[in-house]
Amino acid sequence: MEHQQRSVTDATLAPQRRPKVASAVLWAGALGLLWAALNPGDAKSWLVGAPVVVLATGAALALRNPLALRIDPLAALKFSVFFAHQSLRGGWDVARRAFHPRLPLNPGLLTYQLRLPEERARVFLANVTSLLPGTLSADLDGHNLLLHVLDASPAVLDEMRILENHIAALFARDVAGERNLA
Repeated sequence: MEHQQRSVTDATLAPQRRPKVASAVLWAGALGLLWAALNPGDAKSWLVGAPVVVLATGAALALRNPLALRIDPLAALKFSVFFAHQSLRGGWDVARRAFHPRLPLNPGLLTYQLRLPEERARVFLANVTSLLPGTLSADLDGHNLLLHVLDASPAVLDEMRILENHIAALFARDVAGERNLA
């Protein structure tokens, strides 16, 4: 009887351990790849990197929110390509403006009304916006994002809508009542 009880206990614990082990492996792999990308070809950096990856993996697992947003892997790939393209395009535009003899700038503050329902997705959008050349998130107040831009034209708001659609797809969220798959 005791042997049967042990096997039942082991069987009930096994499914709980697998997701934690799989999560740990995924976190460690992703953080290890990030470290390798930030320190390409520097084997000595792993003297610091290995403990950092282990500690960061432990922190990620300890702080993991069971209600965390699910990220669509295909949308993540599309978003990465979109973000890289926008970064290059924005960088080129900023450089062109900086070296133009007349310095064609039209700086200003624009308010963009967010359609993303979830706060974490809105915060992610605000942070990504600040990473793109020529834009800076100045304030996020509920569903309003205040932007400082180098060119305060209506085209910026159209580009924000496209960015928001990509982020909605990334987090598999609806925007303005419809399923958005950028």
